[in-house]
Amino acid sequence: MSAAARPRPGRPTILVTAADLAPQAVALLDGYDLVYAGKTPTEDDIVALCRQHDPAAIIVRYSKVGAAAMDAAPSLKVISKHGSGTDTIDKAAAQARGIAVVAAAGANAAAVAEQSVALLLACVKSVVKLDSRMRAGHWDKSTHKSAELAGKTLGLIGLGAIGRRVARVAASMEMRVIGFDPYAKDLPADIAGVDLATIWRESDAISLHCPLTEENRGMVNADTLAQCKRGVVIVNTARGGLIDEPALLRAVRDGQVRAAGLDSFATEPMQAGHPFQSEPNIILSPHIGGVTHEAYVKMGVGAAENALAVLRQRASRD
Repeated sequence: MSAAARPRPGRPTILVTAADLAPQAVALLDGYDLVYAGKTPTEDDIVALCRQHDPAAIIVRYSKVGAAAMDAAPSLKVISKHGSGTDTIDKAAAQARGIAVVAAAGANAAAVAEQSVALLLACVKSVVKLDSRMRAGHWDKSTHKSAELAGKTLGLIGLGAIGRRVARVAASMEMRVIGFDPYAKDLPADIAGVDLATIWRESDAISLHCPLTEENRGMVNADTLAQCKRGVVIVNTARGGLIDEPALLRAVRDGQVRAAGLDSFATEPMQAGHPFQSEPNIILSPHIGGVTHEAYVKMGVGAAENALAVLRQRASRD
């Protein structure tokens, strides 16, 4: 555990589950002591820091925040996600304790959407494989043929800010875009709303943009992949738990899935020797879809503003 703080006696504390926060966000939180949990904090580290500093708010970048951390911080009023996904926060435990959970929704939408499109193009155009072949001295111009996305169908699961951005890019490439999201309303003209069965059956590529819940955990599995067109491309910049990883690996190896571009995984960080690492038709990135200079600032500022809004609201009640 590596914690850094700006000790000013008598000031309330905000715990940041990371080693840093954008300077613009730090400036907004000038009325609070900031305690940083370090680059790779564990859940036990978070509990220990909560017990030591009793923060009024937690800004969550890394690690999980569960009931034990909440119970260790009796002054805790809000848990603010540095980003949009709140699956690392025990929301039921927070609700039971009257602790608000808020997220900087949309702050990293551009970054993640761009990463999704990059992975899709890398899969379809064999970018990584051809780069490797070139560096080994090969010139595959006469033997290699990639595919075109124009005229193909992209299936989106999750139609929030990220999914809709991906849809706009796909439509500009003359793709047909279909999407499933039971909570989405007022879909733009470039997305045709469909059910999940249609996503599996009609998509040439499928991109995941939904939160992870117990209901959709492992939604990409042997059964759903078998329903897909042979040679489908799978892209995941959402949460690793959405995919049954052994099933995806089998489907890639037998050709049911042409390629997969993955930015999130069931266990993170990925451990050495993971079978995905030796599969050339799976393109990997270390959950950095939302990690850009621009998103870092927007997520930090959004998380700080959300935390402050709740703290001010609670202070006005007291």
